[in-house]
Amino acid sequence: MAFKIPYGRQNIEQDDINAVLKTLQADFLTQGPKVKEFEEKFAAYVGANYALAVNNATSGLHLSVLAMGLKEGERVITTPITFAASANCIRFANGEVWFADIDPDTYLLSIESTRKLIESKPKGFFKGIIPVDFAGLPINLEAFRELADEHNLWIIEDACHAPGGYFTDSKNTINNCGNGNYADIGVFSFHPVKHIACGEGGMLTTNSKEIYTKLSLLRTHGITKENMIENHGGWYYEMQELGFNYRLTDFQSALGITQLAKNNKGVQRRNEISNNYKKAFQGKIKFQSLPKGTYNAHHLFVIETENRKDLYDFLRSHNIFAQIHYIPVHKLPYYQNIGYSNANLVNAENYYSKCISLPMYPSLSNEEQKFVIDKVLEFIN
Repeated sequence: MAFKIPYGRQNIEQDDINAVLKTLQADFLTQGPKVKEFEEKFAAYVGANYALAVNNATSGLHLSVLAMGLKEGERVITTPITFAASANCIRFANGEVWFADIDPDTYLLSIESTRKLIESKPKGFFKGIIPVDFAGLPINLEAFRELADEHNLWIIEDACHAPGGYFTDSKNTINNCGNGNYADIGVFSFHPVKHIACGEGGMLTTNSKEIYTKLSLLRTHGITKENMIENHGGWYYEMQELGFNYRLTDFQSALGITQLAKNNKGVQRRNEISNNYKKAFQGKIKFQSLPKGTYNAHHLFVIETENRKDLYDFLRSHNIFAQIHYIPVHKLPYYQNIGYSNANLVNAENYYSKCISLPMYPSLSNEEQKFVIDKVLEFIN
């Protein structure tokens, strides 16, 4: 049997299609009731007080740094092993990106490297931290919150890979990614290869009413209709800030609602796939470690190999379309050209030289996965 296996893919079923069709035939295509329903259900899912739907996670990151008050020239720390948007959002606000190194086993932003960077500068030098739940593995935000509070920093959790993931804190409390207990804002993505597919789309979560109000204003042109003035009718509105049109549509939200309802089942299947890989590769191939008390939502399954390019080509020759996540952000030409060419991020660069993401999505069959495993082991051996 001939396979064609991507590294990730959406899983759209008949109930998803029915939900979108029903909304397309309803009164609202955008700014209607489905958006609010999606927001409320998503907030309940992660355990946050508020959720705000946006047109994509990049827009969400942009709104988040603005809501936290980032100004020109102010400095924010993030990880180099992430999609560029995690850093670009700082540049959108004319801030400065500072990279701390990753942990070589979890591939997450290193608390030790972050602390060292912060403490090498005067108090107040940095404004915030944007840690990433890379590949679906939740970062220990309790530790980052303690560090942030020491230095009066805000935290935006880039949870784009991790809806359904969690870590356990020192009080033995399970903290869902994006629940807002330790981060000021959580950011999620609904790109097709992510857990919840809306075509494009994103969600912001927070426990702060003040931050939620600010995000809501910025999402919709900076316009509000809340301040009704006497002698004005229902048409009245005020533009209070220079905002953006970063709204999600009702038909995308309808798709998001049905996809969200299946996410726990999807994450469970992703973990079954992960366990199969780990069982096959244990003692032979290095893969992302799993800290105690942590549940990986597994957007990706990443391994390391010395002959990464050869393995990549070998797998493609067998119609296995593995992918690389990611080229370190500080190595991208834009960041090289604005002064990051001498960044000393040894762990990130070593990781990048070896990393490759194997197929990981709920509809990957056991037969397909066995084929992937057999081909990886054939190459390694």
